[in-house]
Amino acid sequence: MSSNTETNPGLRRAAPGGGRRVPVALVVTVLAGLAAVAGGLRALLPALQVEQPTAANKALVQMQDFRDALYYPVQEFLAGRDPYLPQAMLDNWPVRQTFNLYQPYHLVLHMPFGALPYKTGAVAFTLVLLVLTIVLAVLAAIELRRFVPVPVLTGAAVISALLLSSQLGKAQLYLGQINPEIAVATAGALMLRKKHPVWAAVLVGLAWIKPQFGAPLVAFLLVRGSWRVALGGTGIAAAASLPVVGVLVSNAGGVGNFIADIRANLDWAEQTAYGAVDSPVAERVDVAAVLFRTTGLLPPMAELVTLVGVMVVAALLVRALDRTGDDGDSVLADLLIGLSITIAIVHQPGDVLVALPAAAGAAGWWWTRRTERPAWPLPLALVLFAFPFAHLFALDTVLRGLFGEQFALTVDGIAIIAAWLVLVGYVVVRVRNTGRRGTRQDEVASS
Repeated sequence: MSSNTETNPGLRRAAPGGGRRVPVALVVTVLAGLAAVAGGLRALLPALQVEQPTAANKALVQMQDFRDALYYPVQEFLAGRDPYLPQAMLDNWPVRQTFNLYQPYHLVLHMPFGALPYKTGAVAFTLVLLVLTIVLAVLAAIELRRFVPVPVLTGAAVISALLLSSQLGKAQLYLGQINPEIAVATAGALMLRKKHPVWAAVLVGLAWIKPQFGAPLVAFLLVRGSWRVALGGTGIAAAASLPVVGVLVSNAGGVGNFIADIRANLDWAEQTAYGAVDSPVAERVDVAAVLFRTTGLLPPMAELVTLVGVMVVAALLVRALDRTGDDGDSVLADLLIGLSITIAIVHQPGDVLVALPAAAGAAGWWWTRRTERPAWPLPLALVLFAFPFAHLFALDTVLRGLFGEQFALTVDGIAIIAAWLVLVGYVVVRVRNTGRRGTRQDEVASS
């Protein structure tokens, strides 16, 4: 009979001299934890060293998303004006980018950071982002633990260390982006939708802070039958935003003026070098934008067509996976949802963080089924998914030197879309095989 030491990877037999060896899991946890601490301290440096924004240094990239999408929009709101009006933001504050159509409650939720002196607010917000990045790693470790016996603490330490040393992880903290917040909300909602629907609804409400996350997430939740979570979260976001909208309408001088400001915001976004679908230098990873940057083609209604196409294909496959009742199929469905949200509508590389916990779970599930055929599609999809994380400065320099700047800007999107395509193909085959096995079992039972 096998002993516990043979089945538990965290334990090892006593050493020949009589002493007990240090558990491997403990060593890995400590080393990874130290690496994560070092990465976290390094990630705080941009906020600690950031300059006070001025008209002369507004091209500074360091903490630019905190500056342009949080701090000065809150300042504009506190000054009794409408931060959604692009020209006003550019005229009144030292920003390089205008304020996009975040949910209005964003201005109140993040007011504690926007009301502080700039540098203090930047450091405080970066600390919150650091905590949320670790929380995201914990969620990934929990998903991994569902399939392989890796202690959650060990998994969280390793994933935190990798995440804080990756390009995407470092970029969130260097730029002051709110992606870790949305990633935790989106992944958490998918993980908690059955056992803790109330908390899942709260997280859906938080995911709505960027409608390009909230809207597709709600659509997928409805497809999966979690309509209370979907509608409850949407209601929470609406209830939180309505009072802010009332203040904004008053600041704008009426409903008509506020609507005109929103239209101006949308028109501005379509013309910017960083946001337009047909911009050759945008870092967008959605299908329509990547199609333009790789082929130069932009068919009529390309964004709408790709949005509907990706969502419909993913929704059908998610429904098929959910019908099996298998835990592995459930995590594959979550991964497909995360990737689909990222490529269906305007997104940038860092937004793929929403799929990280599901990717960890899928990796663990594959490890337990690695002898099944076909064995290669899922690992390939996960490697492609991981490419943007590994797209560090040194690699970027090589890519720019070999293939040019536009390829370097586009390759993350190509990798994410390729990961989605491989995963879709794998799921189609898996669903068909599952259906055939079910048919054969029914035939045997009836005979």
